[in-house]
Amino acid sequence: MSISRHELREQTFKMLFGAEFHDEEDKREALNNYMDVTVDMELSPEEREEILERVLAVDSKRTELDAAINNVAKGWKTSRMGKAELNLIRLALYEMKYDEAVPVKVAINEAVELGKEYGDDDAPSFINGILARLIDVDPEEFSE
Repeated sequence: MSISRHELREQTFKMLFGAEFHDEEDKREALNNYMDVTVDMELSPEEREEILERVLAVDSKRTELDAAINNVAKGWKTSRMGKAELNLIRLALYEMKYDEAVPVKVAINEAVELGKEYGDDDAPSFINGILARLIDVDPEEFSE
């Protein structure tokens, strides 16, 4: 793989963010178009597929992820969160719960760092606070 894990995560986040603006029927086509038009780096077919698979995996768990986020987000339900922050939290939480190759601290740190770049001034502390509360979530509470 020629791109870094950080770049892979950043492209995954961008695609998750973009997917927010498409309905389910158009989502797969929109994601493929995104890969063709807006990815600002050369990706191998394997890298493209890995990014797309990660986006679809996170998206498939969105209901569960949002339920967990809503359980810990005091006064900030997912419907009120900024789309950038919400998708960074979703991606990090997905990695924390379902991707054994990503240490929890790395998932949180990466989300906070991307929040500095893509969120507002309060995004890093907001993302960190939500994810810190999610570290100890009981798996029984995690799924609906």
